[in-house]
Amino acid sequence: MFKQKGKKLLYSYDNEKVMVEGWGKDSLRVRVTHNSDFKDTDWALLPQESTDVEIEIVESDRADTDELLEMSLEEDKNYAEIRNGKIRARFNSAGVLTFKNEKGEILLKENWQRRKDDPSLSLMKSGREMKPQEGENYKAVFRFLAFDEEKIYGMGQYQHNYLNQKGCNLELAHRNSQASVPFMLSNKGYGFLWNNPAIGSVSFAKNGTEWLAKSTKQVDYWITAGDTPAEIEEKYADATGKVPMMPDYGMGFWQCKLRYRTQEEVLEVARKHKELGLPMDVIVIDFFHWTQQGEYKFDPECWPDPEAMIDELNEMGIEVMVSVWPTVDYRSENFEEMMEKGYLVRTERGVRVTMQMFGQEVFFDPTNPEARKYVWNKIKKNYWDKGVKIFWLDEAEPEYTEYDFDNYRYYLGSDLEVGNIYPVKYAKGFYDGMKEEGMENPLNLLRCAWAGSQRYGALVWSGDIDSTFNSLQRQLRAGLSMGLAGIPWVTTDIGGFQGGNIHDEDFKKLLIRWFEFGCFSPVFRLHGYRMPGSDFENDMISGIGKLGSGAENEVWSYGEKYFKIMKKYLFLRERIRPYISEQMEAAHQDGTPVIRPLLYDFPEDESSWDVDDQYMFGPDLMVAPVIEEESYERQVYLPKGAEWKNAWTEERFTGGQIITVKADLDTIPLFLKDGAELPIKA
Repeated sequence: MFKQKGKKLLYSYDNEKVMVEGWGKDSLRVRVTHNSDFKDTDWALLPQESTDVEIEIVESDRADTDELLEMSLEEDKNYAEIRNGKIRARFNSAGVLTFKNEKGEILLKENWQRRKDDPSLSLMKSGREMKPQEGENYKAVFRFLAFDEEKIYGMGQYQHNYLNQKGCNLELAHRNSQASVPFMLSNKGYGFLWNNPAIGSVSFAKNGTEWLAKSTKQVDYWITAGDTPAEIEEKYADATGKVPMMPDYGMGFWQCKLRYRTQEEVLEVARKHKELGLPMDVIVIDFFHWTQQGEYKFDPECWPDPEAMIDELNEMGIEVMVSVWPTVDYRSENFEEMMEKGYLVRTERGVRVTMQMFGQEVFFDPTNPEARKYVWNKIKKNYWDKGVKIFWLDEAEPEYTEYDFDNYRYYLGSDLEVGNIYPVKYAKGFYDGMKEEGMENPLNLLRCAWAGSQRYGALVWSGDIDSTFNSLQRQLRAGLSMGLAGIPWVTTDIGGFQGGNIHDEDFKKLLIRWFEFGCFSPVFRLHGYRMPGSDFENDMISGIGKLGSGAENEVWSYGEKYFKIMKKYLFLRERIRPYISEQMEAAHQDGTPVIRPLLYDFPEDESSWDVDDQYMFGPDLMVAPVIEEESYERQVYLPKGAEWKNAWTEERFTGGQIITVKADLDTIPLFLKDGAELPIKA
């Protein structure tokens, strides 16, 4: 039943095998299979050493299985325990796993239900349920006990308005504006990574937590114990990787819209920025600047001399980012070769079309290392060698026309089994190519991520969101959740992507509130498909189709009143760049989220765990964005254990209280901690 193999604890019964081993400081990795042996796939995890592992196995006369399930751990005379620093896992004789901290407090316990648990019930639910499918795959459901007082954070980006995920049911799958990053942080003092890229779900219900993988050869998860959220996050970053150091240009202002159609439009905008004395570090060339999807090159009709354009922009101190889609049109010059070599996502049934966007397209398969190299070589020839050093890796979920996850197959397996790994491999292909070309700190913008994406320089934005205050509220909480899920580089489309009319006063006010929030985000990026759109008849793109470019979306596009406010925050961002650089260094060295909920810095203050509309931007600056329509004041909670100064008025307050502050349209409430000084005011 129990066996020690080196520093691994093994449990086996019938055809089930469980392996528990140390995986980094104060951390354990658990794998479960009903196959002949464990798979070596590490998915999000990096190799880790554990020097403090101790294993104890005690075996005596076995009791009846139902009796064992009723026993406390202290009563069970048959058990096996593995300890690694602050965490320990114990099997009882029935194979039930319980995780405790060094104080002996239960962190997590499997939820097994048998008849003797309650004589009135006829339940027969196991904590580790694996139902066989074809071949070596199983549908897996793993159940854990719930605790009423538990609060759960992280899990990536979901378009709901909750920071605390307790009580939520989450789909473990990617969609446009949804990024499933299955790492949770608990106020009970542990972090838990569901290290399975399978499509599935998790329910953090009152009556139990239930993780589901729809198709997998084994279940794999990682758990760590820590005294503070920061300690837990740093161990998770050690286990899954850390972002590179953010390049200097990433910390400034990024200008973008849907879409600049020609190189002259791009140059006109950049020149005007510089003529007005405004800062700009990155300008973006969005989609359909190419000849065809899957050809990865500028359309010479609209971009006759990209090298000259890029040279001029670089002389102004501006980097160029270009959009890349993973879609390959049947009419692409590369389609037949990519099909022949197996570089395209397959369908199990029906016509092999996985997206329709001005044509019939199939996504390329980045889980195939040769496909990654093929695409990068095209990118290098047609973009990198011309001076482009940042890429917008759009459609990274990928965005299937129909999210029929059971219909797609990759080099690594079915979508049901490995689908959530897609954005990681997409980012890796570009990261590896850029590193080979000598770039020290690659940075690329993606619309999705999974655990481990951060180590490949993934900056994640929150997708094609709508232009409403409700959407702004969701993006704030999604960004904080992403940081706690290990993705410290996050951004949003300032103003929302769709639905904003540049002549609408209500939208302009929303844009300003979003712009203020964007100034205190890891990346400060203006983007959106603004209304009214341009004349479609004048937007033919090399025979691909007609596509509008949207209205103007530059900081001067909204009138002098609003331009003045945006200009204020453009220069504020410039003044605090040294401070931002320090936060990017902390993210790079320790995995520290650049923006994080108050609970991260003030875990001893119980009230901080319930605040979901304020955040810390680094250790010294608290931001309280205005996210309600027509609001010109707001309540702010000042955490205990610190003294606070209003960065605008210089009023001082003692922590542990709620105050009401003015927030005129040009003002985002900001508070400095414990005498910190930042050049907020010009």
